[in-house]
Amino acid sequence: MPRPVTLFTGQWADLPFEEMCKLASGWGYDGLEIACWGDHFDVWQAVEDEGYVKAKREVLDKYNLKVWAISNHLKGQAVCDDPIDQRHKDILPSKIWGDGDPEGVRQRAAEEMKVTARAARALGVDTVVGFTGSSIWKYVAMFPPASQAMVDAGYEDFANRWNPIIDVFDSEGVKFAFEVHPSEIAYDYWTTVRMLEAIDHRESYGLNWDPSHFVWQDLNPVDFIFDFKDRIYHVDCKDAKRRVGNGRNGRLGSHLAWGDLRRGWDFVSTGHGDVPWEDSFRALNAIGYDGPISIEWEDAGMDRLHGAPEALKIVRALQEIEPPAASFDAAFASSD
Repeated sequence: MPRPVTLFTGQWADLPFEEMCKLASGWGYDGLEIACWGDHFDVWQAVEDEGYVKAKREVLDKYNLKVWAISNHLKGQAVCDDPIDQRHKDILPSKIWGDGDPEGVRQRAAEEMKVTARAARALGVDTVVGFTGSSIWKYVAMFPPASQAMVDAGYEDFANRWNPIIDVFDSEGVKFAFEVHPSEIAYDYWTTVRMLEAIDHRESYGLNWDPSHFVWQDLNPVDFIFDFKDRIYHVDCKDAKRRVGNGRNGRLGSHLAWGDLRRGWDFVSTGHGDVPWEDSFRALNAIGYDGPISIEWEDAGMDRLHGAPEALKIVRALQEIEPPAASFDAAFASSD
C-alpha cells in the first residue's frame, strides 16, 4: 500500500536542518517528520516571520522532500509533568524553563503547544505529534499506593491543561497525535481509554501509533490498531528488543545506559526487535490508514548512518503487503 515514508528528525537535531535534509533525500526518504527543536523548526519564528517558513520550504524542495507532520514532544512533556526538575531543564529552552518555577514552566509549555498548532498550519501540515506529560506517572508501581482519588485528580489535571490547547488545534484545523508512552498520562491500553474519556473523545486529539513501548510492556500493538482505528492519526516505526528471562535483566531497565546488554529491553533498529511488523502493517492496511510511516531512529547499538537507510528498506518492503479487497468494516459487516 503506497504511503510516504518519512524520517523523524528528533534524534538528528544535533545536525543542521539542511544537512539532515540532504542525508534523508540521499537515502530515498519521501519526507521528514520535523522536530521542533535544534534548528529544525522553531514554532515561534514560524508564526511570527513568514520568511522563516518560506526558507524551510525552500530547503525541503531543494532535496525533494515533503512534510506531513511536525513533532514537539519536549515541550508537551512539560505541560502536565510533576515534578518539574533537572530533567526538564536539560531538554527545554530557556524561554520555557525561565526561572524554573514548576507552574510557570507548565504554563509556558502549554502556550508553546498552542503556538505549535498555529505553526503547523503556517507550514501547511495538519498533524502535530507529541507527549502530554503526567502528574500521576510518579505513582505507577509505587509504595505507598495512590488512592483512586489521586488518580482521578491526575486525569482531571490533564483535561484542564490540555482542553485549552486542543481548542487552538480545533481552530487551526490541526490534529494532535499523542504518543502512548511510559511517563505520559496514557502509557498502555486502559490508560489510553481513560485519557480519551477525560477529554470527551475530542476529534482533533488522537494517537501516534508507536509499537516499541507496547512490546516492552507485553501489550499487543496489532490489537491496539484495531481497537483505536478511528484515532490513529500518525505512525512511528520504532522497534524494541526484550532481553528478560535470564533471571538478571529486569524489564524496567535497571538504571543502566541505553545499549547496555544487561538491560531487560532496548530500542533497536526497525526489523531487529520483537515488534510484529508484518501483522502490524496488515492491520494498518485493514483500517485504511493512508498517512505517513515515520521511522524513528533510536538504536544505541548501531550507527545511525547505517541504520536509517537500512530501516527504510525494511519499511519499503512492508509497504508491499497488499491491502484487503474489502475494508475492515465491510469485511465484518458481510459476515453478519
